Amino acid sequence: MPKYIIEREIPGAGSMSAETLKGISQHSCGVLREMGPSIQWVESFVTPDKIYCVYIAENEAAVREHATRGGFPANSVTEVKTVIDPTTSEG
Repeated sequence: MPKYIIEREIPGAGSMSAETLKGISQHSCGVLREMGPSIQWVESFVTPDKIYCVYIAENEAAVREHATRGGFPANSVTEVKTVIDPTTSEG
């Protein structure tokens, strides 16, 4: 399945408490359980005013449906075409 990067504009995201982030995570996981195996949350990166999420999903529509059902912004959804890292330079 394709991998996606989702940019969520959430002012003050970096100042959210651990408890708030836990609640958001629990809500997201609940929506994912309802949607079934066609979408999976991998990880998220919290910055001062945005959260960048990595998801694996059948298509962009599933990512956007998760955002709609969960009440989360999905300001940008971009499919990852290739992943590189330092080992890429070794080939």
